[in-house]
Amino acid sequence: MPHPAKTVSKAADPSVQTVDTSYLESLMGYNARRASLAIISEFLAQMSVYGLRPVDFSVLSLITHNPGITSRQLCVALGLLPPNLVGLVNSLQGRELILRRPHPHDGRAMGLHLSAKGKKMMRDAEQTAAELERNATSALNPTENRQLMSLLKKIYQKPSGKGATA
Repeated sequence: MPHPAKTVSKAADPSVQTVDTSYLESLMGYNARRASLAIISEFLAQMSVYGLRPVDFSVLSLITHNPGITSRQLCVALGLLPPNLVGLVNSLQGRELILRRPHPHDGRAMGLHLSAKGKKMMRDAEQTAAELERNATSALNPTENRQLMSLLKKIYQKPSGKGATA
């Protein structure tokens, strides 16, 4: 199917010719990546005050909302490999943001909890993230926002009962 011509030019740089981006803009991955980059660059800037990268924020947010979560549960929820999580958890513990406590139901596992310092930081960081998301999606009305969120989740989540992972 032919795509309507979309051109981009860089008026500030006369050596750059007008570029037809119509094919790329017909690709879901390209558009998802562009939208992600628009949000992530602002996220990185605003979370730098907390010393948080996206993966740090994700891990701490899951611990915030799931006190006692295990490393295994974090790996499954975020699609991380266990060796990649070990250093991250150690780093967060070294920053005194999380605590390890024996898991109440699994004697072999340790539950992860936020420290008082971690709780304070995550209250502020999640508020910052929510504001950032509101600003980033301000061109969408509430219905469009909910619809976009639902459609994006359909791409990466599998229906329950069919070997789904988060």
